[in-house]
Amino acid sequence: MALRKFIIERDIPGVGSLERDQLREAAGKSNSVLNQLAPDIQWVESYVAGDKTFCVYLAKDEGVIRKHAEMSGFPATKITEVRKMIDPTTEAPA
Repeated sequence: MALRKFIIERDIPGVGSLERDQLREAAGKSNSVLNQLAPDIQWVESYVAGDKTFCVYLAKDEGVIRKHAEMSGFPATKITEVRKMIDPTTEAPA
């Protein structure tokens, strides 16, 4: 089964002000749930900004992302599937 890439926007008031230990605790909670849902979901990375996080996940489908949000207590405010990627090398001739 191929996993698809998703961006998850999470509205979490004050998340940008959390201390390192608080972020470590949140990551541990998320990882615990991910272990229960494996192999259908994988956390790649997250960006923390103000009152939001933007998380990159690989997942079987949107449903397993919603299940992770429900079990972990971290909201999945908006889920967007990544269809294609571009970067500075995209303009280079093939």
